[in-house]
Amino acid sequence: MRVGPDAFAPLLRGMLDGAHDDEEERRAVRYRAIFISDVHLGTAGCQAQALLGFLKANSSDYLYLVGDIVDGWQLRRRWYWPQSHNDVVQKLLRRARKGCKVVFIPGNHDEFARGFWGHEFGGIEVRDDAVHATADGRRLWVTHGDHFDGVIQCAKWLAYLGDNLYEFTLKLNRHLNGMRARMGLPYWSLSAYLKHKVKSALNYVTDFEVAVAQAARAKGHDGVVCGHIHRAEMRDIQGTLYCNDGDWVESRSALVEHQDGRLELIYWNNERTSPVLVPAPQEALA
Repeated sequence: MRVGPDAFAPLLRGMLDGAHDDEEERRAVRYRAIFISDVHLGTAGCQAQALLGFLKANSSDYLYLVGDIVDGWQLRRRWYWPQSHNDVVQKLLRRARKGCKVVFIPGNHDEFARGFWGHEFGGIEVRDDAVHATADGRRLWVTHGDHFDGVIQCAKWLAYLGDNLYEFTLKLNRHLNGMRARMGLPYWSLSAYLKHKVKSALNYVTDFEVAVAQAARAKGHDGVVCGHIHRAEMRDIQGTLYCNDGDWVESRSALVEHQDGRLELIYWNNERTSPVLVPAPQEALA
């Protein structure tokens, strides 16, 4: 039987992809740990291309997916899954295959995965929560954080309503920023503006942060890493380090641990020129 050249195409593609991944690894900034959450794959608001750029430029020994990586709520309403979203999943699987310890902690939007706690898929561990020990000896509790959201726990219908309103705000935001881009103006977040202007929203954020920090302290941990509220933050709350890694819908932010244990919030700036990592306005806490 004669074998045509097409038979070798998948093998050749795999070899080229592997070589490309190795080259990316060599050129990437190396951290001890990276924490990301609230990617919301399956929605139009997800900035999958930006996340792919971030993952290609940054590697780590540990990668924590701190919930709401896939948006099951929106996918149940309308199926939306472009190739870039599939590419993110493939990139995460390759990261685990290359030896990075990848831990997935489902949130409320991907709560369908909570039935798989303790299982492993493609080298990615599914956990209820985790405790990360930093290089300088601190214990950080890693949890999505939705259990500390009174709306989620007491009135889930209201959370669904709020989610749909948020999607509408993001859609409006995309149109506004399309106009701003044509006028040569920088990106501006409508939802972030509304959150900062509405007093009740600010009170909700503050209450959430305090509740999560208190729970971490009660468990005997030095700090907590969470997501859920889409607000990147790192600060001390009554002696407990509170870290929120933000989201990949608007802020394009992540929490990273340097090799010496130093923690820092970073934002990914994917302008048309060369992408750069921009330190967060908050002081990096040692």
